[in-house]
Amino acid sequence: MSANLAPTIPNNIGFLTVIREPAGYLGGYLVTNTWGKPLEFRLTSAVQPQRVHQILYGDSLECYLCGDLIGKTLLDKTGTPVQLVVTDTPSVMVLRLKIEIPLALTLDPAARGENVDGEPVKTSDYLSVRERLYCHSQYPRDVGAIQAILEKLGPLDTAEPFARIREALGEARKLGVSKAAA
Repeated sequence: MSANLAPTIPNNIGFLTVIREPAGYLGGYLVTNTWGKPLEFRLTSAVQPQRVHQILYGDSLECYLCGDLIGKTLLDKTGTPVQLVVTDTPSVMVLRLKIEIPLALTLDPAARGENVDGEPVKTSDYLSVRERLYCHSQYPRDVGAIQAILEKLGPLDTAEPFARIREALGEARKLGVSKAAA
């Protein structure tokens, strides 16, 4: 093999979600191949912010928890490379400021269009990639990059993997696996 050949990144996609429960915020990250086959799955233990965190972080607390703390940790601990990360949690979008690959927000039409904390999502805060798919406003080049990735992959249901992640999180909690943090 020639030393001039750059390694290619597999056509894997990462799906990252954060849910809020009484026990705290839980994150799940599923990496699939182009056919939707799971390659790796990670989850976090519940993260419950203390009152001092709420005071110090104020309105930025949820973005810090979902993007900086949970999202970044899940991606850092995952060994399977991806071309694109898709999230259904708007508060995760701040993670794009810390990663080199495109991050897309998918909004499920069946969802109420709310963030983890119940606040409505303002799509005007993001750049539209295609219907119900957005990217971070500070990364306009991601629009073309995400469109190119999606064209190469063919039809991709960006909402379906999140149902699998939520179900897996539920099963893990039943088994007590959520104590094993990412």
